[in-house]
Amino acid sequence: MQVLSRPPSGWPALVLNADFRPLSYYPLSLWPWQDVIKAVFLDRVDVVSTYDQAVHSPSFEMRLPSVVALKQYVPQDRPPAFTRFNLFLRDAFTCQYCHAGEDLTFDHVVPRSRGGRTTWENIVTACARCNLTKGGRTPHEAGCIPSIARGAHLPSSCRNAAGVSRRTTCMRAGWTTSTGTSSWRPEPALAGL
Repeated sequence: MQVLSRPPSGWPALVLNADFRPLSYYPLSLWPWQDVIKAVFLDRVDVVSTYDQAVHSPSFEMRLPSVVALKQYVPQDRPPAFTRFNLFLRDAFTCQYCHAGEDLTFDHVVPRSRGGRTTWENIVTACARCNLTKGGRTPHEAGCIPSIARGAHLPSSCRNAAGVSRRTTCMRAGWTTSTGTSSWRPEPALAGL
């Protein structure tokens, strides 16, 4: 074991929930070593793995934890934050109209001028060119249907018989199951596609 004579600046610890799953997949839940040591002494975490490096005082030495698990479970059923990055991540960083990967922005499927809202169900990733081409029209009027409504670029296991993506399998916003049935229907924002 290597004992450090000066405080380490690196060596963050991965924080797992009580069920040993990461608290967050992107970005990973990393705590600085100081917070981890404090949590260990307050008996809030269990040490799963350690680095070879150690910190010490005149009477105590401790290897720096590299992975810790919380003792109390933190519920993870909250929906993902609606951010530009999460939207791009959902749409695989590609324009949902032409599949370009450059100059990305987002587009309201139902334009705001027609009552469209800024929600997961009404926003898709679009390149600037397609966004300008579509303008204030609906996809049907502009002749450009977003891929997420067509179920394109999704594995066949993620589509129903009509080729429409399923939310329960792929978490593609805009499609939900009818209550009590196995049929799939588009949500209002994508109904006219």
